Amino acid sequence: MDPIRINVWSDVACPWCYIGKRRLEAAVAVFTAAVDVPTVEVEFHSFELSPDTPVEFAGSAADFLAEHKGLPREQAVQMQAQVAAIAAQDGLHYDFASQKPANTRKAHQVLHLAKQAGLDVHVAMKERLLAAHFVEGRHIGRDDELADLAAEVGLDRDEVLAALAERRHDADVDADIARARQLGVDGVPFFVLDDRYGVSGAQPTELFTQALQQVVDDRAVAATGI
Repeated sequence: MDPIRINVWSDVACPWCYIGKRRLEAAVAVFTAAVDVPTVEVEFHSFELSPDTPVEFAGSAADFLAEHKGLPREQAVQMQAQVAAIAAQDGLHYDFASQKPANTRKAHQVLHLAKQAGLDVHVAMKERLLAAHFVEGRHIGRDDELADLAAEVGLDRDEVLAALAERRHDADVDADIARARQLGVDGVPFFVLDDRYGVSGAQPTELFTQALQQVVDDRAVAATGI
């Protein structure tokens, strides 16, 4: 039985992308607990929500959000508190006060490097970067920090630094973004299941579960030719 492939376009600095990842994982756990269902393989693709973000931003996450969205700082703080409350419902403990705004392009390059080591390492790298940014207040725009995080999931630290210095996976990031444009993706997270169903946003777990079951049902219909 062929696995169900899920391609996910997301950004490392997108709070809804982490929430969407958790909800998808919960749906996959429910779905694969049943008998006679395919396995599920997830692959992440690059998307930059704010490519003009500097590597070093002199201010807090609330300052950046207010500046980026043109909002009063108080409103930005309230928005972050609301997102943090939603994230907590999915077991994520965001710490916006310690978060360091950063350009995510190099983080995406590291994700492509991790993909070469296998999807398991790739997914682990994605989780590590998201947790570092949203929960731990780590700086995901600096080479040394990225190399340290990558080493935690089994990548060679020196190899990560070399890949970043050579911009080895810069073209891969651009290719992901170009593919997103072809698909009409203008916001993330965006999920494509079995190369046929698109799900936009951090939808409820139940919707992801239904989408996975729809894939199985459609495969069954196609197999019978009815």
